[in-house]
Amino acid sequence: MTRFIPDRRQALITGAALLTAGIARAQDHPVAATTHGPVRGVRDGAVSVFKGVRYGADTGPRRFQPPVPPAPWSAPVETFDYGPASPQGGSEPNQGEDCLFLNVWTPGLDAERRPVMVYIHGGGYSNGSGSSPLYDGTRLAGRNDVVVVTLNHRLNLFGYLYLARLAGPAFADSGNAGQLDLILALRWVRDNIATFGGDPDRVMVFGQSGGGAKIASLMATPAAAGLFHRAATMSGQQVTASGPMNATTRAAAWLDALDLPPERAAEVATLPVDRLLRAAQMTDPVLGYGGLSFAPVLDDRTLTRHPFYPDAPSQSAAIPMIIGNTRDETRAFLGGDPANFALAWDDLPARMTVANMRIDVAPEGVIAAYRQMHPNWSPSDVFFAATTAARSWRGAVIEAEARAAAGTPAFVYQLNWTSPADGGRRGAMHTDDIPLALDTVTAPGSRAQGPQAQVMADILSGAFVALARTGHPNHPGMPAWTPYDLTRRQSMIMDVPPRMEDDPRGDERRLFARIPYVQPGT
Repeated sequence: MTRFIPDRRQALITGAALLTAGIARAQDHPVAATTHGPVRGVRDGAVSVFKGVRYGADTGPRRFQPPVPPAPWSAPVETFDYGPASPQGGSEPNQGEDCLFLNVWTPGLDAERRPVMVYIHGGGYSNGSGSSPLYDGTRLAGRNDVVVVTLNHRLNLFGYLYLARLAGPAFADSGNAGQLDLILALRWVRDNIATFGGDPDRVMVFGQSGGGAKIASLMATPAAAGLFHRAATMSGQQVTASGPMNATTRAAAWLDALDLPPERAAEVATLPVDRLLRAAQMTDPVLGYGGLSFAPVLDDRTLTRHPFYPDAPSQSAAIPMIIGNTRDETRAFLGGDPANFALAWDDLPARMTVANMRIDVAPEGVIAAYRQMHPNWSPSDVFFAATTAARSWRGAVIEAEARAAAGTPAFVYQLNWTSPADGGRRGAMHTDDIPLALDTVTAPGSRAQGPQAQVMADILSGAFVALARTGHPNHPGMPAWTPYDLTRRQSMIMDVPPRMEDDPRGDERRLFARIPYVQPGT
C-alpha cells in the first residue's frame, strides 16, 4: 500500500503531463483533414500555416500531360515547408517536376466561412513560385480574417510548350498544362477550403504580371467556370492567347535546338530536365526578340477562345473584377540601365524599338506627339512613359473597355505612389503593388519603403480584401470607387491620399488607340 499511492500519483501526473503536451502539440501543430489525407501545419501567432500541401501528383511521369490528383494518404503529413517550384532558369530554389503544392494561411480551422484569397504568382509564364516572402499570407490573413492561398504549378516549356501538332495525341493538352494545374488547384480549394475556415463560394483569385495574365486566361477557360467568384489583376493582362501555328513554330525551333527531328518529338517526355531548359535559351522565332515565349494556347480543347478578344468572356461576366497597373511599369525593365535616365532627343528613336515598345510604330511620330502633349518632359520621361503606355498598359485598357462594353465593368486603378527606394527614380514601377496588395511591406525584397508604405498597403490591401468579402472594393480608407465606363473611364489613383480620376493619361491612351494591339507572344 505504501508503494501503490505514490505510483498511482506519479501515473496521474505523467498522464496529465502527456495530455498537456498533446494539447500543446495540437495547438502548435494543428491538423486539417483534406480529401486526399490529413495535413499537419504550424501555428504562427493567431494564424495556422500549412506549407507544401500536395494538390496534384508528381508531374514528372506525366510530363506535358494534364495533372491528376495525388494518391491518398492516411497518416498526417507535415506541411511545415514550401514544396518545390517548377523547373526553370534563374535562382529560384528547390525546383523539381513534383511541384503541385499549395500553401494555406488561416485564422482558424472552424466553420466561419471566411473569404478566400488565392494569389497566383508572376514571373511571366516561365519563372517564380508561390514561396516568395512577398507572398507570405500571415499578415493578410491575421489582420483581415481571411484565408490566403498561394501555389506552385508547371511553368515555361513544362506548362506551356505546344507539342500537339508535332508529338501526337498524347501531347494534345501540352500547351495549357500549366493552366490545367491552376484549375486542379482551384478544385482543391473548392473541395477543401471549408476545412480551413474558408468559404468555397467566396473565392477570389488575384495575381501580378504573369499571375494576372493567367487569371485573365482562366476567365475564358470553360473548365475554370465556377471555381472563383472575384478576380483582381495587377499589371497582368492576356488579351489574346498564342495561336496554335505560332506555338508550333516555337516548339519546332526548340526541338531543333535539341537535335530532335519532329518524328522523334515524343522523346522529350523522358529527356533530362536540364537539357530541355538549355534548349529553350533561344531568341523567340516568332517575335524576333526576347527569350522563347510561353503562354496559353488557343488549342480548341482547354482554351476555345481568346481571353479578351473580340470581347470580354461571357462565362466570367458576373465575376466582380479589379484591373490595375502602375504608372511607370517599364522602369522595372528598362530602369536598370543608367543611360535610359540621361537620354538626349537624338538618342530616343533608336531606343524606341519594337522590343521596347511591343508594337510596330514609327518612333518619330510618337516622340513628336509626346513633345506636344508634355512639353516639359525630358527625353527619358518620354521614353519610360511611351514604353509603358504602348505595352502592358494597353492590355489593361483593352480589358477594361471590353468589360465596360459588355455591361459588366471592372474597377480600375493606377498605382501612382512612389517608393523612396533607389531615390525614387524608378517611380511606381512594375511589381511595386505586390507588397502593398499583400500587406508585406517589411518582407525581404519589398521596395515599399518610407513612412507612407504601410498607409498605402492598408489602402490597397483593404480594397482587395473588400472585393473578396463583398464583391466590391470600397472601404472606409478611400473615396468611393465607381466602376470604369466608356464615358468617364474613371479610375482610382492609388496614392496617399487616393483619389478618383477620369481617364488618367487619356492623351496617351488616344495616341496609341489608333495602332492595332496584339498581345506580345501571340
